[in-house]
Amino acid sequence: MLDDRTTAETIWPTAYPQGYAVVDVETTGLARDDRIISAAVYRLDAQGNVEDHWYTLVNPQRDPGPVWIHGLTSDVLRDAPLFGDIAEEFAGRLADRVLVAHNAIFDWQMIAREYARAAASAPVRQRLCTIALSKELNLPLPNHKLESLAAHFGVVQQRAHHALDDARVLAEAFRPSLHAAARDGVRLPLLECRPLTEWSDTPATPRIGHQASYRGAGPGAGSWRQSRKRPPCPHPNPGRYEDGKPLKQGMRIAFSGDTSVDRELLEDRAVEAGLHVATSVSRLTSLLVTNDPDSSTSKTVKAKSFGTPVLDEAAFTQLLRDVAAADG
Repeated sequence: MLDDRTTAETIWPTAYPQGYAVVDVETTGLARDDRIISAAVYRLDAQGNVEDHWYTLVNPQRDPGPVWIHGLTSDVLRDAPLFGDIAEEFAGRLADRVLVAHNAIFDWQMIAREYARAAASAPVRQRLCTIALSKELNLPLPNHKLESLAAHFGVVQQRAHHALDDARVLAEAFRPSLHAAARDGVRLPLLECRPLTEWSDTPATPRIGHQASYRGAGPGAGSWRQSRKRPPCPHPNPGRYEDGKPLKQGMRIAFSGDTSVDRELLEDRAVEAGLHVATSVSRLTSLLVTNDPDSSTSKTVKAKSFGTPVLDEAAFTQLLRDVAAADG
C-alpha cells in the first residue's frame, strides 16, 4: 500500500480522468448470446476515493449458467428485474466516468450487448483494464487473476465471483495502482468504448458446435464455453490488401478493438464474403481492421512491425459490399 507521505507528495497529472466507475458483472457464460445476471458499480473520484456503490441482480430470462461459480440459481433470479428495468440507473452510475474492470473488454462487451438488446447505449466513452494497468506498473504478480492483484495490495476477498465484492476488491486495489501511476508519471492505458449500433440476437450464420445445458453441471462437468468454430476458408490467400483496390476472397482479415457493429456479426459478414477471419496478426495477414490504430494492443503493434495495411471499420464495411472473386 502507498503511505500517506507518498500520496501527499504526488503531483496529480492533469490529463488523468476526473472520475471512475469500477464495474463487475456476473454472467450466464462467455459467449455473445450470454446475459448479465448481476452487476455492481463503485463510483470513485479523480484520486480513486470511493463515493458510493450499487448492486443489482438481473433476470437473464434463460438458464443462469455456471451456478457453481457465481451461486445465482434460477430461483434466486426469478423475481429480479430485467436488464431493461435497471438500464437507466446503471447508465447513471457510468455516466461521465471511465469504466474500470479486471479484463475490461469482457465486462464492456457484455454491457454494450445488453444495452443494444434494450435499444439503448451505455454512456461510456473510455475504459481502463486493471490487468493492462498492472503491466504498465510492472507489478510483480504471479498471474493476472484478480485475487493476485488483491493480495499484492493487501485487499481481502470475501466472496469471489460475487459482483459486489469483486467490485469492492477491485476498487480497493485500483486506488493504490492509480496513485502509483500518478506518482511515477505512468500513462493510463485508456481505450475508447464504442457502443453497439447494430446487433442481432441470433447468429448471422449457423454455428458448428453447440452450447450444452448447464443444468446439473458442477465443478468437474467440463467446459461451459460455447463452441465457436468456422469451416476453413476455401480460397487461397491472395496477399495483402492494396489501397484503392477491392478486397479479394481468401484475404486474411484480423480485427482489433471495439466495433460499432457487433464483432461476431462483422466477422460473420466477412466470412460470408469469402474472407478468412484470423484471430492474430502475422506476416501473412492481408489487413487489420481497427478504429484505434494508435493503440498499443498486440495486434496493432504487430501490424506496424510487419507493415500490415490498416483500415477503420467504416472503410472496411464499404469494401465488404464488393469483394472480388478469388483467382482461378
